[in-house]
Amino acid sequence: MAKFTKTLIAAGLLTAAATPAFAADYSGDIHKNDYKWMQFNIMHTIDQKPHGPDGYNDTYFEMEFGGRSGIFDLYGYVDYFDIFDSKHSDKHKQENLFMKFAPRVSLDALTGQDLSFGPVQEVYVASLFNIGGVQGLNDAFVGIGADVMVPWFGKVGMNLYKRHANETFSGEGEGWDGQQFSMNWFKPFYTFANGSFVAYQGYLDYTWGMKETTHSDGLATFHGLYWHSDRYAVGYGLKYFNEIYGIDNSDAFKSTGFGHYFSVTYKF
Repeated sequence: MAKFTKTLIAAGLLTAAATPAFAADYSGDIHKNDYKWMQFNIMHTIDQKPHGPDGYNDTYFEMEFGGRSGIFDLYGYVDYFDIFDSKHSDKHKQENLFMKFAPRVSLDALTGQDLSFGPVQEVYVASLFNIGGVQGLNDAFVGIGADVMVPWFGKVGMNLYKRHANETFSGEGEGWDGQQFSMNWFKPFYTFANGSFVAYQGYLDYTWGMKETTHSDGLATFHGLYWHSDRYAVGYGLKYFNEIYGIDNSDAFKSTGFGHYFSVTYKF
C-alpha cells in the first residue's frame, strides 16, 4: 500500500501520523509537490437522472484522473456509455460520451505567497467544463477555489463558479447564466491490517440563479463507501438529484430522486 498512501499524502488527503495539516509550500522548486494518478472504473448505474418515463440504467466505462504539476491542479474523467452494446441499456443507440475537466491554478504557487488563512490551506483560480455528447450539454464555469480543512473530513476542495452555457439542450439561452458551488471530499476512516482501507468519498454540486432553464436551480450530491487497495477499489455510491441541470421534475421527465452506482476500479 506504500505507493497509494504516498500519493494520498502528496494530494493532502492523508497526513503522516505525526504531521499536522499545513499550508502549501512552493518555496524553491514548485514541482516538489507534484503527483498524478489515473484509474479505470467499470460503473453500473440504476435510476440515474435525468431520465424519461422508462428510467435510466446503464453499465459504462470511466477513465478518471488527477494530479498536480507546478501551479496546476487537475481533476477529470471521461465516461463511455453502454460498453456492452446492450439493448437493455437505457443509453443504447444514444450518445456515448460525457466528459468533465476541472483544472485549477494555484494562486499561492503563481504569486509565490502563502495565501492560507484559518482553515483555508490554498487558494486557486478554478474552472470546470462539462461536455455531454450530442445532447447539447456544454457548460463552462470559472471562479475561485480553495482547499479547506474541515473537522474529521480533512482537506475538502471547495469552488465557487460563474456558469457560462456554451451550448444548451434547446439551442437557446446560451451565455452567462447562474452560479455554482462545488465541494468534494475523500475520507479514509477504517484501515485493515494489510493496509487496505475503507473511505467515505463524494461531492456536492449546487447551481442556482439560472434564468434560461425550466428551473432556476439544480443539485447533485454523491455519497460513496469504497474499499481501496494499491491496485483495486470496489464501492457503492448513492446519488441524490434535485431538478438536476435546472430541469423541472415531472412524470414525463424525472430530474429529482435517488440513483445507485456500483463500481470496480483498477488503478495505474
